[in-house]
Amino acid sequence: MTPTSTADPWEWGLTDSLAMHFEREHDFAGTVERVASIMSDPGFQTQLDLPDLARPDVVAHEVDGASHRLTLRYAYIGQLDPIAQRVVGSRKLTWVQDLRIDASTGAGTLGFSADGVGGRADGSATVTLTTTGAESCRRVISGDFRIKIPLLGGKAEQAIVPGLARRLDVEADAVAAELAR
Repeated sequence: MTPTSTADPWEWGLTDSLAMHFEREHDFAGTVERVASIMSDPGFQTQLDLPDLARPDVVAHEVDGASHRLTLRYAYIGQLDPIAQRVVGSRKLTWVQDLRIDASTGAGTLGFSADGVGGRADGSATVTLTTTGAESCRRVISGDFRIKIPLLGGKAEQAIVPGLARRLDVEADAVAAELAR
């Protein structure tokens, strides 16, 4: 597909490119309930230093029994590669991340969507916390990330997903440190 009357890639329309899959697995010395509570704690998340990101703003936080929801807005402050810079242009790169998890079952979802691009850069994942021992569990986050821009989307996804995986690893290390306190 070629651009219409604009040079802005976000205005070009959707592409038929496939999403880029990601999966991370982390083991914790803590119960499913404790890990889910830490992951969905705004106090924990807003003090966490993740690579290339400013600390997030809390958009929403709800706890209803075992059901937890935490919605955060992140701003990217790192260096963009030339492909990503072309996609973003002069915009500030921000996105909303929404975690929903049941602390009793360990089942949840993680969704994220870039601000201001009409759903053309988003992702979703399942989050599963499974008991592996009396005081231990495993977290598996498995999902897909999509940038729906012709010609550039796939290359941008390939540039962004490794950073996403790295941030999930850093978060896991911080959760483990919190559990050790």
